[in-house]
Amino acid sequence: MAYLDATISPQLKFYHDKGGFQDKTAFMQNTKKYICGDPAHKPIRALTEGSLTAFPLYNDGVLYGAVQHGEHQFYLREPGKPDQLTGTARFTSVWLKQGDAWQLSDVLSYDHQPATTKRQQAAQKQSALITELLKQHKVPALGLGIIEHGKLVSAQVYGELTPGTVAPQNTLFKVASLTKPVVTMLTLRLVAAGKLQLDEPLATYWVDPDIKADPNHLLLTPRIVLTHQTGFANWRYLEDDDTLRFQFKPGTQHQYSGEGFEYLRRTLEHKFVQSLEALAQQYVFEPAGMSDTYFWWSQEVDEARYARNHDSNSKALETEKYYKANAAANLISTIEDYSKFIVFVMAQQQAMPAVYQDMQAHHVSIGPEHYFGLGWEIFSGFSNLQSLLLHSGRDPGVSTLAAFSPQSQNGYVIFMNGDNASAVLEQLLPQLYLGAELWQRN
Repeated sequence: MAYLDATISPQLKFYHDKGGFQDKTAFMQNTKKYICGDPAHKPIRALTEGSLTAFPLYNDGVLYGAVQHGEHQFYLREPGKPDQLTGTARFTSVWLKQGDAWQLSDVLSYDHQPATTKRQQAAQKQSALITELLKQHKVPALGLGIIEHGKLVSAQVYGELTPGTVAPQNTLFKVASLTKPVVTMLTLRLVAAGKLQLDEPLATYWVDPDIKADPNHLLLTPRIVLTHQTGFANWRYLEDDDTLRFQFKPGTQHQYSGEGFEYLRRTLEHKFVQSLEALAQQYVFEPAGMSDTYFWWSQEVDEARYARNHDSNSKALETEKYYKANAAANLISTIEDYSKFIVFVMAQQQAMPAVYQDMQAHHVSIGPEHYFGLGWEIFSGFSNLQSLLLHSGRDPGVSTLAAFSPQSQNGYVIFMNGDNASAVLEQLLPQLYLGAELWQRN
């Protein structure tokens, strides 16, 4: 303590990123309290080897001070035990020359980090891999949400928002067809609440003018929409005359259709006399804790955080903004918000068990051990006998994916804003839960 008192300037300014500002009096008191306290639990500070650098300060050729920079490692020393690493921090110090002596006048102590765990080491390795994959395949940004045992354990964004600008953790992504699982969950929550039936005719509330004369419209139900058996094309503009029509009798075949979800949207809005946005807010967004998800480009959407979509050469595509909700596409969300949504979906196993079981039932077979449930693709026959529910989304410059296992309650969410996303997924998926088998089978 006597050495510190003599070495530290009376005008010491000490800045700590955890403990705030301290003058010399506060610094000396804290040192005595925490460093010279209980000898049975002694905190030890050691310089990280090779980290120390110093830079002289001159005034008219006269040396008057120096800037010192380095990294410390912190340990806890207890009798009979090896020193335990507890964390690291960086420091920058200013020393002033007083005759032949030196005094410490200013200190920045920052970037305090806890000791790296095996999980953190794995995360660092994964981060390095993803960063390299994005550069290699010219995909600007990637969001990755990891869910373990029904809890969100990580929601990270990697890459750049614009060249030279790191993508923030609350980056907004367009998620394309990952809009459909949100509308699916809204529908199933209404069913569980007794406000809607899966097999009631949609015609009671809405009939599209294009198909009014076709009696097949009387067969449409929420269940048929959610299992993609409406008989509609994906979009009516794919028909020669841009007219909605039945390509087969509803309920007899599986054919993926965004028009079916839009039909369901109009039905729900007519039945409940509320907008899709209002219904989703009440039954999905608010109970799931989602506060940064939007159906369209409202004033609440922060364009400065939006991950613009890019082609295969990493050229930014023109941002196409939408100003009304679409039940099948165009949702804007963050990786954290959508990961919370997947956690919320899995929580319905307890909240509405009968409807949840119906959601993951094999309603339609679309390939070997490949089915469609209510709103979700289902893969079974994995080596560990678990099933996987999955949905993806694709638009120009957009690639998204969400998957989870009802048995283990593990899952992941991946957002990317580039056309070369498949090459990234090919190397990233095998490292994720059930990803290797799923990729090989597709």
